[in-house]
This record gives sequence, structure tokens and C-alpha cells, in this order.
Amino acid sequence: MTAGEVFVAPARPGRSPCPGVPATGSSSSAAAAMGPRRPAASCRRLLLPLLLLGVSGFFQSYAVEVDIKDASNATCLYANWMMRFLITYESNNGDYKNTTLNLSSNVTHNGSICGNDTQAALVAVQFGDGHSWSINVTKNNETYQGEFITLTYNTNDTTVFPDAKKKGPVTVLVKDPSPPVQLNTVYVCHNSYSIEADNTTQIFWNVTVQAFVQNGTVSKKESRCSADTPTSAPSVPPTIANVTTASTTTLSPTPTTAPKPVENPDIGNYSLKSGNKTCFLATVGLQLNVSQDKPLLININPKTTIADGACGNTTATLKLNDGNSTLIGFTFAVKNTSASVQKFYLREVNVTLLNRLNGSVISSADNSNFSKWDAFLGSSYMCRKEQTLQINEDVQVHTFNLWIQPFLVEANKFATAEECIADSDLNFLIPIAVGVALGFLIILVFISYIIGRRKSRTGYQSV
Repeated sequence: MTAGEVFVAPARPGRSPCPGVPATGSSSSAAAAMGPRRPAASCRRLLLPLLLLGVSGFFQSYAVEVDIKDASNATCLYANWMMRFLITYESNNGDYKNTTLNLSSNVTHNGSICGNDTQAALVAVQFGDGHSWSINVTKNNETYQGEFITLTYNTNDTTVFPDAKKKGPVTVLVKDPSPPVQLNTVYVCHNSYSIEADNTTQIFWNVTVQAFVQNGTVSKKESRCSADTPTSAPSVPPTIANVTTASTTTLSPTPTTAPKPVENPDIGNYSLKSGNKTCFLATVGLQLNVSQDKPLLININPKTTIADGACGNTTATLKLNDGNSTLIGFTFAVKNTSASVQKFYLREVNVTLLNRLNGSVISSADNSNFSKWDAFLGSSYMCRKEQTLQINEDVQVHTFNLWIQPFLVEANKFATAEECIADSDLNFLIPIAVGVALGFLIILVFISYIIGRRKSRTGYQSV
């Protein structure tokens, strides 16, 4: 995929360097009129300086415009937005200080890609002294939606972090709260909104974005965020001067709605081969629960997940790679329960979260002390109920509709399954419940019969 250069054109107050783009210092109504309008070709990927008047003075920020092209040089992803980051960090003397990280003039968007039905689109920008920000966007049958936002800030930047105790890049991963957007529709949010995680507050405003653009033309049909109302105008984002801590930042009021529960993950079918023979079979839905300031639930998408691993006589490993951002490994082993009886069991699970842009490790967790999912060698293990694997205090793996056989697969089919206790209890309780219901029905019929007989007998005696 190709994309052009990102460059800076300084704008003077009251004068716009490009036709169709509001001048710096223009009124909020003029800024709101930007909508999904596209600037002239010579002004694409333009960084527009905007002077924002804060309580303690002027703060300069930049609007980023990214126009990603496909192989035929047609627009496949368009985004224009403004953002700022409020960060709390530890200083050399042990105090915690607040700082503001703004976009600089030298912004690039290396690594941004169009995406398709099986690969997420990616908007990635790099700015300042080693800072970067990215969001991946996935596509379903009728909608597209932001999945995860990755912010990496570099405390070696002494301009922003003059006395940081810990030096080096810090990566924060957070789920995008924005709702799904219909395909061939541009998402617009003029009012500011924020996302908080791990001592950072990410603030966005004047957002215009469309992923998976059709026919190279950005749509005129809009989907507005909940913060935008018919009478609202773009709000000025808060500065560090009127914020006590990053975790308590308040912006323009938004409707208080309950968070939408995360749906169960899709079920994926995975297999490994040794030569031309299938040696490992697995069917499972996977969900990660990563504890941060707020729990982060990550559903593994089978459509973008690649299975790898190794089969053996006494150990077998299944490695799942979801779009080079989430790696999950399951290791099974064989144990002797008696002199002639062998069982397999889950021994180890490891989880690694990667920065989708550069492949660096955001976090990793491993637990090699499991003794779960055991079944006789030559059979399979099944558990339709949700199960939780505790990797460490911060990471859990949830499984749904699990059916797995890591050894002795024959004819590319699962062998007879040994069911987990939860499923066995369910299978045991269903007949009992049916029997109780039938018994209650019989008693009800018998009581009705007795009452009917008594009424008939009373009527006969009265005659």
C-alpha cells in the first residue's frame, strides 16, 4: 500500500493556506463545517497549526490528515483529527508531575495500511522525539470499528519530560470505545472526548475518519458521535493548567450510558500437520482479559489468526497469532496415571501482546503449572461452558465451546470426547429437571381428577 508525504505548511491567523480548509483562529461554526470535506490535492496530508488559548497561555497543536492509497493509487482510508495527551510521570525526586504531549510539526504515518476482509486497517503516526500513536480498525459484513489504540511516549524527550525518573519508551494499550460505523459512512466527532488508561488521558476532537473507503471516494454520509448534538460546537480541549491529575480530567459533558458488554468471541477451527497428516485439532473461542486501570477484554478473531506449533509423542504446542498483535501458546503433555493408562493435559499457556506497528512487546505472561483439560490418550477433550485460565494476576484467558485433541488424531477427525465437569453436570441435570417437571404435571393432573370426582359426587347426592 502506498501513501504520500506528510508535510507542514504554516498557517497565519485568519488566512487558510488551502481552499476549503478553515483558517487558523476561525470560528467554531466554521470549524464544524469541515465535516468530511476533502481539501485540494496539493494540501492533502497537511498539518494545520491551531492556536488554542488555555488558562496559562497559548498552546500549539496540529491537525493530522492521513490519506492512505491502495496499489491502484485510490484512497482506501481517510482520517483527519486532532489529539493531545495528558500524562502523569514520576520525577527524579519521587514526585508525580503532569505534562502535556502535543503533536509536533514533524509527523509521519509510516506503517499505515488499508486493510481488507481478513486484515485490520491501521492508522499509525510518529511525532516528536520518539513518540507514536496508532489504531487498528476491523471490518465486518456491514460495519467497521476501531479496536485498539496504542500510544507510545518516550520519557527521553526532555522537552516534555524534563526530569523523568524512568527513561525510555512507555506503551499504553487501550480499547477504542467508539461504536461500529456502517460501511461507506464517514465517522465525525467535533466535540472533544477522552480515553483514560495507565496515567494517561488521550483527548480527541474534530475527528473525521472513514476506513475501507469504497471506489476511492470518501463518503458524504456521516455518522456522528454521541458527544455531538445538533446545537453543539467544537469544544476547546482542556490544558494541563486546568487539570489536577490525568486520571481526573473532565471534558465537555457526554451522555451517561452504560458500557456495551463485550460479546463472546467467534469460534475458530485450528489444526496442525506433521507431513501430510493432521496431528492436532482444536475448536475454541478465545478472549483475553488484561487488567489495567480498567479491564481490557480482547476477543481473538479467527479470521485473522494463524495457527502454528509442533506435534510430538509426549508434548504438543499450539501457537495462535492474531494479526501480529496477540500471541497465545498452549502446551500439552502426556502423563502416566498407571502402568498402562496415559492421559494428556494442558501444562502451559503463554500470552504476548505486541505493538502492531513495530512488533515490540507490550506485555507478556506465562504459566507453566497448569494441570487442566485432561483426557485419556487417543480421545479428545470438550467443554462447552466458559472456562478461565489464570495466567498471572493481570492476564486471564477465557475459552468458549472448547474441543481439543493434541495427540493421536485419526482421519482428520476428533475422537470420542471426554466432557468437562460443567458439561457433565449439565447433561446430568437436564434429565432430572425434565423428570421433576413431568412428576409435577402428573401430580397436578391427579389433583384435578380428585377435585372433579368430588364435585361429581356432590352433585349426585344433591339430586
